[in-house]
Amino acid sequence: MPTTCALCRRIIPDETIADPQVVQEHHLRPEERAESPTAMLCRPCHKQIHAVFTNAELREDYDTITALRTADRLQDYVNWIRSTEKLDIRVSTSNRVRKRLG
Repeated sequence: MPTTCALCRRIIPDETIADPQVVQEHHLRPEERAESPTAMLCRPCHKQIHAVFTNAELREDYDTITALRTADRLQDYVNWIRSTEKLDIRVSTSNRVRKRLG
């Protein structure tokens, strides 16, 4: 059965699910894995979330799919990814996240 990414809502075809990393479990409250609710995301969406938000931001402000889906920082990305079938993308950590981590 195909899987739908909780963030971008793209349907991941059965034939790609054989790749164990094409659909990934995202902990909505990072660093609280034991108690954290999870969501199934396609690999690009999972990478993008962690590239634009720190774990603290995810825990404090973006710990639901609705919050992530409506986040200003993800709007352009979500609009773009919905228009493609790509399951592998190149992602760079944003300078804003780098500064907060450093």
